Amino acid sequence: MSPLSSTETPHPAHAALDLYETPELLAALIGDQQRAVAAVQAAAPQLARAVDAAARRLAAGGRLIYAGAGTSGRLAVLDAVELNPTFSWSPERAPALLAGGPGAMFLAVEGAEDDGAQGAEDLHRLGPTANDVVFAIAASGTTPFALGVLAAGRALGTLTIGMANNAGSPLVSEAEIGIVLDTGPEVISGSTRLKAGTAQKIALNSFSSAVMVRLHKVYGNLMVDLRATNVKLVHRAVRLTAQAAGCAPAQAEAALRDSGYRVKVAVLMVRLGLGPDAARSRLEALQGNLRAALGEA
Repeated sequence: MSPLSSTETPHPAHAALDLYETPELLAALIGDQQRAVAAVQAAAPQLARAVDAAARRLAAGGRLIYAGAGTSGRLAVLDAVELNPTFSWSPERAPALLAGGPGAMFLAVEGAEDDGAQGAEDLHRLGPTANDVVFAIAASGTTPFALGVLAAGRALGTLTIGMANNAGSPLVSEAEIGIVLDTGPEVISGSTRLKAGTAQKIALNSFSSAVMVRLHKVYGNLMVDLRATNVKLVHRAVRLTAQAAGCAPAQAEAALRDSGYRVKVAVLMVRLGLGPDAARSRLEALQGNLRAALGEA
């Protein structure tokens, strides 16, 4: 039998966890999460490499393809689906491959994570190209489904990123860019939905947000490419436009209506005195870079 990985090793400080009083139990569970932040901070250089490499491929028209199983896969799905409302990133450009299929988001599919061939097949079905980015995630770093996706991605020439919570795991070593989130043993042994999952969520948030900043989806620190699909987001779009354009909310709202509720276009309309078509054309000619379109870059 191979030695236990760090995420499977029983936590040395909590051997009597089931005997703790509730305040002590919660203190142990909450306190242990602090290591998640430290683990992501330690992985910042690898995340930076991944961001820059991925942004280049995506700027050339590629897709960000996530892959994983269990908690890791569900966190990947969550990151993928939130890119559209937050940054207007097309869902077709952020597919997520979850072991067991979409239904596994809500109900575990036993044995699905052990099928590496299925992982490869799922990726092949997407028809990857050299501009695509495959980001595979697994706490153990040994999940066959994730490894199958990763291997297929490398063979097809995609950029491959592997993220795991165990140093030296195959998912890290076999990826073009490996990211280790060294969170160590869990308070509940092997339950990587705890701080291992927390670290993955922080890393995914940071990675995808940074990529979107590099792709000009943010102006200053304003979310200027959001999709205003409900009342709350319409109000947010008005606030963002008013702030970025330096105008009154009423003027921002009028420009937004004329622009089809595209914040960047509305900002250009107000700041440069352009009509919606001219503002849209100027923005498109500069690959969506609002700062450049405003003459600030």
